[in-house]
Amino acid sequence: MLLALGVASILASFPGVSSGGYKLVWADEFSKPGVPNPNDWEFETGFVRNKELQWYQAANASVSGGHLVIEGRREKIPNPNFDASSTDWRKNREFAQYSSACVTTKGKHAWLYGRFEIRARIRAEKGLWPAIWTLGLDKPWPHNGEVDLLEYYHDTILANTAWGNGTWNTVKTPYAEFVAKDVRWTEKFHTWRMDWDPDFLKIYLDGRLLNETDLSKTIDPDGSNPFHAPQYLLLNLAIGSSGGDPSETQFPTKYEVDYVRVYQKPEH
Repeated sequence: MLLALGVASILASFPGVSSGGYKLVWADEFSKPGVPNPNDWEFETGFVRNKELQWYQAANASVSGGHLVIEGRREKIPNPNFDASSTDWRKNREFAQYSSACVTTKGKHAWLYGRFEIRARIRAEKGLWPAIWTLGLDKPWPHNGEVDLLEYYHDTILANTAWGNGTWNTVKTPYAEFVAKDVRWTEKFHTWRMDWDPDFLKIYLDGRLLNETDLSKTIDPDGSNPFHAPQYLLLNLAIGSSGGDPSETQFPTKYEVDYVRVYQKPEH
């Protein structure tokens, strides 16, 4: 673990070079207990997307034991925006039955190209939808581009990119493939990686290539390329929706992140 002394000290403490000539430009090793560093992370709040069941709140994210811990809880939370007459799902639910957290570097950090490494441990259980992903800054979704280094749901590990009017390059790998090689897979931390340059975007899990996107094909209707613009990072544990029915899953549950590291080549 690196000491939480800021980027300059991290760079001084780290060899600074990864394979392929990448150099560390930013990292969070989650070494200082307490709340996630407010200089690096923001929190989403409330009902946010996909008609998910959880209420996002900062209280469900903490740093302990050298990890970022995002906790999913089964708890009843009043919706302060409740309006029984509304057709908006964010408003016509009187209560949330679950809570969780989404931390994001939006407004703090964004990067154009590089190698992103995130070491994390997920619980592969019904109703849970942990994710590691990035979004572009400048346009509404999906024209801003989305990269999912990790999504887990329905016994499947997904690696995706999205752009344009909702064009997806999705690769689904059965969770059973990983368990067949290691019955304790879900008990361990694993490394998700994205290598991103002007030509290709590649997603890896523990060194295994899961998805490759040719960026010559990721053109938005206006002729721009969302993957030639900066993206910011999101780490979250969603509950329900695509994650499935969580009613038989044991809560509280945890999604843990050991570190986040971003490398770039000197020309970037």
